[in-house]
Amino acid sequence: MSDDEQVSVQKDRIQQKLNEIRNQGLALLEEIQDEESLQEWHRSHLGRKAAVMDIMREMSSMPGELRPIIGKYANGVKQSFEKALQERAEAIKKIELERSLKKEQIDVTLPGRRPSRGRLHPETQALREISQIFVEMGFQIYRSPDVETDEYNFELLNMPPHHPARDMWDTFYTTKENVILRTHTSPGQIHVMRQFAPEPIRAILPGMCYRYEQITARSEIQFNQVELIAVGKNITFGDLKGTLQDFVNRLFGREVRTRLRPNHFPFTEPSAEMDVECFICGGQGCPVCKKSGWLEILGCGMMHPTVLKNGGYDPEVYSGFAAGLGPERINMLRHKIEDIRYFWSNDVRFLEQF
Repeated sequence: MSDDEQVSVQKDRIQQKLNEIRNQGLALLEEIQDEESLQEWHRSHLGRKAAVMDIMREMSSMPGELRPIIGKYANGVKQSFEKALQERAEAIKKIELERSLKKEQIDVTLPGRRPSRGRLHPETQALREISQIFVEMGFQIYRSPDVETDEYNFELLNMPPHHPARDMWDTFYTTKENVILRTHTSPGQIHVMRQFAPEPIRAILPGMCYRYEQITARSEIQFNQVELIAVGKNITFGDLKGTLQDFVNRLFGREVRTRLRPNHFPFTEPSAEMDVECFICGGQGCPVCKKSGWLEILGCGMMHPTVLKNGGYDPEVYSGFAAGLGPERINMLRHKIEDIRYFWSNDVRFLEQF
């Protein structure tokens, strides 16, 4: 047998083998009904160990005139596999969709599910109720910025640089010099006084405060506060006490027990704190009230002459009082909530109760 005849026989044999590989592969592909089997077929017929790839690797040992013929034929088999694979993948997607629809049958005659409605955060509800009470008492609502300067947050409130009273507030400082996150809403006193001085004012300033302190059942690093301020002629501590007692009675009811305790704040003199009996434990003692049976809801006092002067009022002519209320603690008392962290944990199970 001549060399040409040997090449021709070898060509026919390899082409027949490639035809068998193609026919068997396509037949197996038609039987596949799921994605996992399709991936297995892909590895077996188009992967590195596939039969058609073995033949393509053997081409280096074939006669030179046979290589382009077998290469073209083998590429044709490979391309037919790739085309058939793509078509089968589309078909399997439709098959799996039909299975899914059969498994999850939809009854279009059933009434639709009513979407759940959003609601106000419990703190927003409390702030609105507190604001409404003070508005009815003749106070106006005033907003002040969350980001303050050291001057407004401390210096103008009778706390010059390096004053030890600053240690009462663990402050968040920013990368910009003398710019901080306010530790209380008291800087708003200066803003509102400088805007309206020398006219008498009655205002509340609700907003968020920030302190770098340990998080416990009764304290957070961010919390709301409502600043209360009144400035005018002949305002006394009795006016402060009466205003706060009226507020507590409107909020909790006239039977609630309260107490005013002497305290110290640099921007008020004299200063006090108001406690309300702990409804959570009924006065028996719990982690929220530190086993005392009482929970502080605000600090207050008569405005310090230096603060009045910094706000634009003559302390010889005008006097005033200020207070800072904690809406979270008020909410904890009203709803017997045992941990202040619930308010900002974004747990829907908690929020949906309000």
